[in-house]
Amino acid sequence: MLRVVALMIGVLGLVVATVMPLRGEALPDAKGRLLSDVKYLASDELEGRGPGTNGINLAAKFIEAEFAKAGLAVDRVAGGALQKFELTTGAKLTEPASLQLLGPNSETIELKLGEDCEACSFGGSGPFEAEVVFCGYGIEAKDESYDDFAGIDVAGKVIVMLRRTPRQADMKAAHSFAAHADLRSKMAHAAAKKAAAVLFVNDVYSGRKAVEKRRDDAAKASEKVATSAEAFVAIDATDTEKTTAARNDLTAAVNQWKSVKAANASPNDDSLMKFGYAGHGDNKPVPPAFHITQKLAGKLFVALGVKQEELEQQIDADLKPRSAVVAGWKARGTLAIEKLKTEVFNVIGVIDGEGPLADETVVIGAHYDHVGRGGAGSLAPGSTDIHNGADDNASGTISLLELARRYGEAAKTKKPARRIVFMAFTGEELGLLGSARYCKEPVFPLDQTIAMFNMDMVGRLKDDQKLIVYGTGTSSRWEPLLKEHNGEGNFHLIFKPEGFGPSDHSSFYAKKIPVLHFFTGEHPDYHKPTDDWEKLNIDGIARVTDLIEKLVTTTVANPEKPGYIEVKGNASMNRGGNRPYFGSIPEFGNEEPGYSISAAAPGSPADKGGLKGGDRIIKLGGHAVTNLDDFDAALRKFKAGDEVDVVVVREKKEVTLKVKLDAAK
Repeated sequence: MLRVVALMIGVLGLVVATVMPLRGEALPDAKGRLLSDVKYLASDELEGRGPGTNGINLAAKFIEAEFAKAGLAVDRVAGGALQKFELTTGAKLTEPASLQLLGPNSETIELKLGEDCEACSFGGSGPFEAEVVFCGYGIEAKDESYDDFAGIDVAGKVIVMLRRTPRQADMKAAHSFAAHADLRSKMAHAAAKKAAAVLFVNDVYSGRKAVEKRRDDAAKASEKVATSAEAFVAIDATDTEKTTAARNDLTAAVNQWKSVKAANASPNDDSLMKFGYAGHGDNKPVPPAFHITQKLAGKLFVALGVKQEELEQQIDADLKPRSAVVAGWKARGTLAIEKLKTEVFNVIGVIDGEGPLADETVVIGAHYDHVGRGGAGSLAPGSTDIHNGADDNASGTISLLELARRYGEAAKTKKPARRIVFMAFTGEELGLLGSARYCKEPVFPLDQTIAMFNMDMVGRLKDDQKLIVYGTGTSSRWEPLLKEHNGEGNFHLIFKPEGFGPSDHSSFYAKKIPVLHFFTGEHPDYHKPTDDWEKLNIDGIARVTDLIEKLVTTTVANPEKPGYIEVKGNASMNRGGNRPYFGSIPEFGNEEPGYSISAAAPGSPADKGGLKGGDRIIKLGGHAVTNLDDFDAALRKFKAGDEVDVVVVREKKEVTLKVKLDAAK
């Protein structure tokens, strides 16, 4: 029966596709337009399209102008094309930070910012003065039977904690503890325990490894000089070309040796985290935090009767915490941190429908933001070069613009049967914020939005012709329609049935809207400065655009809207790591305390426990939850099969639900 229905849908799709002809032939030089658009969107002038930069604003204006030139209505969002909202993009100190250590015999040590300590941008604001408590690595790891907070009260105290994790030299243990090294996770523990402030200290082991690395680098650099010199002197001096090449190799080797030598001459194995490192946190309550030097921390460890290196070795030996009150010592300080906000924009253009289905909407979307000059979103550690994001996601954006032009041209002759809304989303790299905002404040009713098509990284089609399509199981119509329009030998289609996935289509699927998301695969340039337009397959983008046009055309014209299907299983939106499966889908951008969800994955523990989109989790298994990091940390305290109480705020009332956790997916 299902096969017959699928066949009927395919035939109907073929019929309706002929009613509204494709516009590719009517608009020649599509590849030229795609190339021109991507050269601009992925240019240095646009500064990597990072939120808060002038470059992303230029991109928004460009997209709006192209929508208007294509004939789209750009006045449907309060008279304009821009759906505006604010994002937190940074932090700054509004007053000078101060920190003092108050020791026995009225000893007062004034720490100098930038020399003895640094303020942490991911911490909170406010004054503090309290007793000092050493809490190891600040880890609660039920799965490893390790808890630095067990048996010690840190409420109202200043916590001193080491960075990273125990047993880093043991690869197996290091892997097990890796998820607990995150600074935000440690801050979430401190907040849950009601600590007054946190003082971070570099672990000794990492410094020792840095010494070893410099020694190895120096040996390799010296060996390279020797090898290059040997090759140089062995060349026949009359062979000018080979002599020049060998001299260049030797010069490069010597320069590298000089660089390594300079680094070894003035090493700093106890460098402080600069303000801004590890991000700006969020607007949820966390204690103030500083990073202090090992030298200053050493004064505190004297009160414990042991050196820091010995403490680390003791913990590594038996994996037992050494948390203790630092007798006779207090810490006093103040931080005033302002979260920096910037106005960002979804860009929306509209082609109105005509006829009995005109009030129904089909959405075509792509995010246009990227990661600017790197930072937390970069996979090139330490790089401050512009990350142009040609594939991610200038490629999807130019496909969106090309589709807008084609449908704008077609609408001059005949309007489509349904409204087509073109959306360029912002804030995707920060957590699908733009699409989540639209779904929270839709311009057109979501209950009359029948489908959403999304393009994210469609610029690197390879020789194997693999095109990955997410959401193929969200409607029974999608797979037969894709096979029909793909044509024999066109793309090697990889069907991914899940409606939730790593891009903006997830926000729409959470609202029970069938989705399709197109992706040509990852590559070594992902989230690096090397993702440039020269590496794109423009012909491949044009072909992906042609396929999406066929699918949209058929969907818009078909009198029957695609039926929504819940796809069971992991939504692929939960964080990795060693903890059980819950199945919630985050709703990013909500600044109220707690962890807000946009949906519970169908068939997941959260779904079976009664959680719904719009719920804000404030407690999990007795642990307070003020943000996603708190939730993640609390979830790690349990294992598959545990039944936990989950307290949510639903319609301004607290509701307690029971959720039986499943094995990690």
